[in-house]
Amino acid sequence: MRFLWKSMPATVKEGNPEVIAAWKIGQKLWVRDYGGVYEAIRGYDWSQEAQGLVAAFSDLYTKNMFQLLQSAYSTISIQDTALFLGMSEDDATTFVQQQGWAVDPASQMLTVKKQPIVTEQKLDARKLQNLTEYVFHLEH
Repeated sequence: MRFLWKSMPATVKEGNPEVIAAWKIGQKLWVRDYGGVYEAIRGYDWSQEAQGLVAAFSDLYTKNMFQLLQSAYSTISIQDTALFLGMSEDDATTFVQQQGWAVDPASQMLTVKKQPIVTEQKLDARKLQNLTEYVFHLEH
C-alpha cells in the first residue's frame, strides 16, 4: 500500500485533500485500526462525487465487521462492539439486538447469536455413478 502512495505524483497528493483523506482510511485499514477507519471516514467533508462511494464503503465495512464479530466471538463487550462497528454504545447495542444478540446490562456484555451454517450438498447422477464405479472397482 505504501508503494501506491509513493508512486503517486506529488501534485496529485498535494492538490487534492480528498486523496489524502482517502489515504488515511487506507492506512487505518492496513494497521487494522478498526475504530480509526470510522474516524477517518467521518473526519473529512467528502465531495458530492465521493459521498456515495464513501457511504457504500462504510456500510460494507460495517457489515463485514459485524460478520467478523459474529463468527469470532461468543460474547463481546458493548464497548468493543461499538468500536468495531463505528457506532455509539447505545447504537451498537440496538443494532446487534435487532440481529438477535442478547445483552447483559449488569456486565455490559453481549451474547452473540450465531447464524446457522447452511451447506448444500449437490449430488448429481454423474457423481453418484463415479462413486459407484469407484467402490465397485475397490471391491473387485
